[in-house]
Amino acid sequence: MNFLNFLLFAPQNPDGKSGGGGYQMLIMLGLIVLVFYFFMIRPQQKKQKQMTNFRDNLKRGDKIVTIGGIHGKITDVQEGTFIIEVEDGTKIRIEKAAVAVDPNASAKKD
Repeated sequence: MNFLNFLLFAPQNPDGKSGGGGYQMLIMLGLIVLVFYFFMIRPQQKKQKQMTNFRDNLKRGDKIVTIGGIHGKITDVQEGTFIIEVEDGTKIRIEKAAVAVDPNASAKKD
């Protein structure tokens, strides 16, 4: 307990005056927030926007892969869902949010 009291009541500077320490702490905190924004939050928002744009531009006949790994071809586009055709003509209704990637994307990049 004595050590805790020593830490809590200790002066900030060796000369006993407190000065400028609060501003430095605020500047460092601001820099940390900026780093988090530019390296984590902003790229994630950009990726989310691209994915939403990709899903909105899908049309009948496009081949897709769902987040569950199901490969299929879109046969009908509705407001919030797609009807996709998988192997042997089986049709499945999926949410637009369940579309993960364009299976031809890797072929387009190469």
